[in-house]
Amino acid sequence: MTNPKTLARTAGLLYLVVVVLGTWAELVVRAGVHVPGDPTTTAANIVNHEALFRWSIAADVLMAVAFVLLGLALHRLLHHVDEGAAMTLLVFVAVGAGSILLNLALQAGALRAATDPAQADGLALLLLDLHGDGYTLGGVFFGLWLLPMGRLALRSGLFPKPLGVLLVVGGVAWIADPVIAFALPEAPEFVRAVVSAPTSLGEFGLMIYLLVQGVRTSARPVVPAQPSR
Repeated sequence: MTNPKTLARTAGLLYLVVVVLGTWAELVVRAGVHVPGDPTTTAANIVNHEALFRWSIAADVLMAVAFVLLGLALHRLLHHVDEGAAMTLLVFVAVGAGSILLNLALQAGALRAATDPAQADGLALLLLDLHGDGYTLGGVFFGLWLLPMGRLALRSGLFPKPLGVLLVVGGVAWIADPVIAFALPEAPEFVRAVVSAPTSLGEFGLMIYLLVQGVRTSARPVVPAQPSR
């Protein structure tokens, strides 16, 4: 697969898979099951929706795989622009996907605790709380990959420059979110919502652009930077 349009639209489709699976697992299933501060209700929700809870784990596994494939597609599409930035993007995507899979161990533990009569309800809540913290911390690597992606978008001429700027700002916002969550736990929720707004605009903008436009075929080719001697 070498055609830039095909590569770009493939990346857009993979991005859509990541968004759909990740949103469904986190914001639909886990958010509906997890009741902060109420271990009994949380454990009961897991038991009552066990099949759905198990599918959310499977969805996150597939989301991590699609995320790695997205990184590979973007690397193939943009490595000629800046090999260093493209490789950095790929490394951060791989680490981010790995953190997703590692964090799923906590969700699997919550499932075991809730469905095993010998376990206390409180353990299921604790594990889901830890999973939520792990999800927030894992956002660091979701942010880091956007920084080289934004650089590639700005340098390549294949994407609108405002989109590249949004990706860089969104990457910084991803990194700022866990800092706010843990360093300023009493901060109003709208603060994190405002910080995350550029992330949503940048990522959804990239996904839609890849799906609809692909890339600019009329862009002037970028001459790779020569290594300094």
